[in-house]
Amino acid sequence: MIRTRVKFCGITRIEDAYQAAQLGADAIGLVFAPGSPRALAPGDAARIAAATRPFVARVGLFLDADADYIRAVCSVVALDALQFHGSEPREFCASFGLRYIKAIAMGDGDAFEPRAREYPDAAALLLDSHASGAQGGTGSRFDWTRVPRAYDTPIVLAGGLNPDNVAEAIVATRPYAVDVSSGIELRPGIKDSGKMQRFLDEVRRAG
Repeated sequence: MIRTRVKFCGITRIEDAYQAAQLGADAIGLVFAPGSPRALAPGDAARIAAATRPFVARVGLFLDADADYIRAVCSVVALDALQFHGSEPREFCASFGLRYIKAIAMGDGDAFEPRAREYPDAAALLLDSHASGAQGGTGSRFDWTRVPRAYDTPIVLAGGLNPDNVAEAIVATRPYAVDVSSGIELRPGIKDSGKMQRFLDEVRRAG
């Protein structure tokens, strides 16, 4: 069985990025969506990205951002992939020279596949509980029976995951990866090392 990858999103401190790597996370998420309690200035994000251990992917999260702003961020922050949470079309997502992850808003109640077909070249599709135009990171979950069990593009499960339910979520959906933010926090943007460890332990147990 292929192991489930883990992304810790909403990292705002170097020490949390370091801890994520030490514990075995595969990726960290850096948020560039204004209004988010986890949003980073490009300079702060650059310092976190530079301090991230080798082989831990750095993913930049954007929400209907201007193309010039995204390019400006990419010029100073060493990102491995981009994650889009808004209404960005495929051509826009693919125009920055980096692999991209497209979030699908499962909170709308819309069918997954029509939206997914709009992004045939996405590196992965992230299924979150937010509604269209929202940022995610709310700590709420959606109906996991709506997650496709077999799909050509890797599926990343997000939305309301925490150490108490991630094993159940993995068994129910068998995603390529899971993405967590509020479920491993003391408060928005500040991660809890104990919760991070428990989350990864439960992911391994489910696999």
